Amino acid sequence: MEVVKPERFFHERFGLSDRALERVLGTALERRADWADLYFEFRVNQTASLEEGVVKKATRNVSQGVGVRVVAGARSGYAHSDEVSLERLELAARAARAITDEHGAATALPATHAAAAAHDLYPVARPPIDTPTADQVALLQRLDAAARAVDPCITNVFAGIGIEHRVVLVVTSAGAVVGDVRPLVHLSVTCIAERGGRREQGSYGGGGRFAFDTLLDGRAERFAREAARQALTNLTAADAPAGTMTVVLGPGWPGVLLHEAIGHGLEGDFNRKRVSAFTDRIGTRVASELCTVVDDGTIADRRGSLNVDDEGTPTQRTVLIERGILRGYLQDRLNAALMKMPVTGNGRRESFAHLPMPRMTNTFMLAGGDAPEDVIRSVDRGLYAVNFGGGQVDITSGKFVFSASEAYLIEGGKVTRPVRGATLIGNGPDVLTRITRVGADLRLDEGIGTCGKDGQSVPVGVGLPTVRIDGLTVGGTQA
Repeated sequence: MEVVKPERFFHERFGLSDRALERVLGTALERRADWADLYFEFRVNQTASLEEGVVKKATRNVSQGVGVRVVAGARSGYAHSDEVSLERLELAARAARAITDEHGAATALPATHAAAAAHDLYPVARPPIDTPTADQVALLQRLDAAARAVDPCITNVFAGIGIEHRVVLVVTSAGAVVGDVRPLVHLSVTCIAERGGRREQGSYGGGGRFAFDTLLDGRAERFAREAARQALTNLTAADAPAGTMTVVLGPGWPGVLLHEAIGHGLEGDFNRKRVSAFTDRIGTRVASELCTVVDDGTIADRRGSLNVDDEGTPTQRTVLIERGILRGYLQDRLNAALMKMPVTGNGRRESFAHLPMPRMTNTFMLAGGDAPEDVIRSVDRGLYAVNFGGGQVDITSGKFVFSASEAYLIEGGKVTRPVRGATLIGNGPDVLTRITRVGADLRLDEGIGTCGKDGQSVPVGVGLPTVRIDGLTVGGTQA
């Protein structure tokens, strides 16, 4: 598949001229509205999966469509179609306009030439979607062999490859035309270990916006061995203790706790609607002075990065919390305008069938000054959590519950026995104030995060250095 500029791609595929797009936007705004935009999308998804040593399934799906949004004050009208034609665009424009038909009038400006991207974060010459199926099958078989070679107790391996190629184009009533071509590769491995009648599992994976061959540098086999190691570790794990204790979070993926417990509460729509625990707290202390939290959509090749968001706004690095002080929120165009705050390039949507909303990209805490071993050494008795599974968060109260998929006891300043069944229970804004040590070992996750909000899922990244949290409630199976 040739990588072509989005405006050329959609023009050649659907034959829609600049004049036709201006006509559609004019229809959207011909009565009462503030502004409107069109979002075109073409997407190819491909998967392959292995189980019991055999590649049993491979899929390839193609989808395309366009969404028309009309905004009037705080109201958004949205209509979409998977048939991209001038007739369907006109129908969608009228439908979206009808939802918001009582506001001041606006005028669509002539469509301009495409704007140059502020950055090129994933310049892939050969789209990963062009990877031959035989190469994907060969990689899955290598993963199976690498995992089983770790220990005879590994009795089954589940491995999967997901590849996406997405082309998007945003055309606005202000005359902007902005496009992006987005590659995405994802690899996941789950290992089952059995010994003495006990059965446990371990999972690992990663990916990003890069060529498929990037996975062939040894990292794929490393993912398989890591999944096997976790499964074997869980075979020896004892029941987790319960109670209030000091918790140390390991670097990298444990940043998902930061994403869920804190990040969602910093999204603009929740704060505009005054349902976030962080509403009206900009400029006030919300965390320990050791905490600086940023959202950065501009990191090259990262799963959560974008050249432009799904409204055509260039992504950026946004400081959310600086040395414990709340500095701002994540904003899309609508909420930024209503809150009279800057747009941050965080308007994201799952597909052309969805309205954009404020979403995270890559969200992480900056490194501190402590050596990670010193952070652990400072704890006499506690829990060291290095991997997480599922979790739940209440945005309004900030309360969260997270399950640790890999955790260990800390005894006398040393990491000792693995434990299973540990859950972390707390309050997002409160947990930030309980951070007393921050390591110098900031690490971003391997590229596995998917964030859900209001029924929409988008790829994201998280990160964290080693941190010590005092007085956190741990739920377990041992009193």
